[in-house]
Amino acid sequence: MTWLRTYGWNAHFEKAFEALGSADLEPGRIIEEQRGMYRIMAGAGEIRAEIAGRLRLLGPGDQPAVGDWVAIQADPGAGGIIIRQVLDRQSKISRKGAGSAVREQVLAANLDTVFMVTSCNEDFNPRRIERYLTMIWESGASPVVLLNKTDLAGDSQELVELAEAVTLGVPVHAVSAKRDTGLDSLTPYLQPGKTLALLGSSGVGKSTILNRLLGQEVQAVQEVRGDDARGRHTTRSRQLFLLPSGALVLDTPGLREVALWVSDSGLGRAFADIGQLAADCRFQDCVHRSEPDCAVIAAVEGGALSPARLESYHTLRKELEQLKRKADPAAQANSKQRWKTTHKSLRGGRKKGWFR
Repeated sequence: MTWLRTYGWNAHFEKAFEALGSADLEPGRIIEEQRGMYRIMAGAGEIRAEIAGRLRLLGPGDQPAVGDWVAIQADPGAGGIIIRQVLDRQSKISRKGAGSAVREQVLAANLDTVFMVTSCNEDFNPRRIERYLTMIWESGASPVVLLNKTDLAGDSQELVELAEAVTLGVPVHAVSAKRDTGLDSLTPYLQPGKTLALLGSSGVGKSTILNRLLGQEVQAVQEVRGDDARGRHTTRSRQLFLLPSGALVLDTPGLREVALWVSDSGLGRAFADIGQLAADCRFQDCVHRSEPDCAVIAAVEGGALSPARLESYHTLRKELEQLKRKADPAAQANSKQRWKTTHKSLRGGRKKGWFR
C-alpha cells in the first residue's frame, strides 16, 4: 500500500497493527484534530472519524493526537468511522496543559524532527530556546533551530552565534521565509516519509515557512503587532501537510506558554554542558547552588559558563520538580531520589557524546 509509506508507515507501526489481530480494522494516520473530530488519511483517502467511547476514558496523554497512527473501524450502526486503538508511538511532544490542572497535552506524535522556530526580532530569547529544546529532546524527536526573519536583523550571524551558544551542536539555520532565502538549507531534513513539525511562538513565521515549503499559499499569515512585535494566532489547529519532497510537515498554533511536561532526559540533553561540568563536582548529588568544590559554580566564576544559563537550568529544574509533586503526591517523599536520576542523565551525557 503506497499511501502507507507515503505517510510514514514503517515496520514499527506494522508490527503494532498486526498485534491487534483483527480483520475488521485498518490503519490510518491522523492529519488534523478539531473539537473531538479527527481527519484521517486511510486507504480510501481522507476520512473523518471519532474516538471509541473507551478511549475517552483514558488520560489526555493517551488519547489520539495529530501524527498518531490509529486502528479504525467502520461503525455500521452509526454509519461512521471509529478510532479503536492508538498504535504505539515512536515519539511524542508534550507540554503541561493550560490552566491549573496538572495534565499532559500531546501536541503531536511520531515526529522525526522538530523545527523550533524563533525570529530575529524581540522574540529571540536564548532562555526560550533552552526551554523548547528541553521539550523536544524529551519527545524522542531531533531538534533543529530556525532563526526566521533575518530580513529584520542587522546582523543575523550574531544571533546565530548566540543561539549556538545554548544549542550544543543542534543545527541552527538562519532563514527568511518572507524573502524565500536560506530555506534550501532545510532540504536534507525533508526526506520522503519523514515527519517534521514547526514549533514556536505566534508570529515567528511558521505558516510562512510552511507555505514556502509547499510552494503555495495554504496557511493564512498575519503581520506581527508593531507595538510589541508579538504575533497573532493565524493557525487554529494542528495539521499535517504532505510536501512535494515527500516529507510531512505539521504546522502548529503559536504557543503563548511553553509549560514543560515530565522531562528528565530532556533537561539532561538540553543542558549537557552542565552535565559535563557536574561530572567533576565533589558530590554526586550536587545541585550547583552553594556546595563546596562545585565544578559548575567554578565554571561560572571563571567565565566558562554563563550565569544566566545556570539560572535557566535551575528554573527549569524547579518547575519540573514542582510539576512532578503535583502530578504524583508520593513524589514529595522522594523528590531527591528522582533528581538523582536527572543528575545521572546529566553525567551520562559525557559518555553518550551529548556535549560537543
